[in-house]
Amino acid sequence: MSAKDDTKIKIMLAHSNPLVLTAMSEFFERSNKFSVVATTATAEGFLGLAMRVPLDVGIIDWKLPQLGAEKLIEVLRGYENAPKIVVYGDAEGDLPRLAMQAGAAGFASRSGAVEGLLDVCSDVASGKMVFPFVDIRQLNQDPIYSLSKKERQLLEALADGMSNRELSAELDISINTVKFHLSNIYDKLGVRNRGQATAYYFKSGMASSQS
Repeated sequence: MSAKDDTKIKIMLAHSNPLVLTAMSEFFERSNKFSVVATTATAEGFLGLAMRVPLDVGIIDWKLPQLGAEKLIEVLRGYENAPKIVVYGDAEGDLPRLAMQAGAAGFASRSGAVEGLLDVCSDVASGKMVFPFVDIRQLNQDPIYSLSKKERQLLEALADGMSNRELSAELDISINTVKFHLSNIYDKLGVRNRGQATAYYFKSGMASSQS
């Protein structure tokens, strides 16, 4: 790598659509600010490369197979030298808030000018957080976001129809601990049983954010 390349913002692109991935890569490469270190079509591919290759910023599609963007960001937060993440997607609806809630550093709308994506990535690389308007009062307004990481995992598994015994095996916890977590989930969501908790899960949009 030349000294000139060393001053560029090192990025990795992750998108499930190969045409979008190629177009984005070519656009970033035409800029003298960025160096595209790698591209990948999956969250697992991103994670594997990010742990081996020095990166400044990762630009990811929210619906990355198979892990998904939300879980990918969650895993990356456990690594000290993880790249800052910019989510690239539709700004309508809840996606910017979900990206912020997950721990992304920025959000760029796919409906905006591509130059806007470059600006967001440049700002994020400099340490800024960049999002379209998000009412931060809503971040903790929905009780779904008061759940702990383990409770969210359990609720997701519960929505798949798992029994207490299956939940115990899936999360590697005792059945009594499963019951304890379920009781906490019911209290936090203001529901009384598994069916109501599952309905709340799908109504909240949490299920679509995992797909």
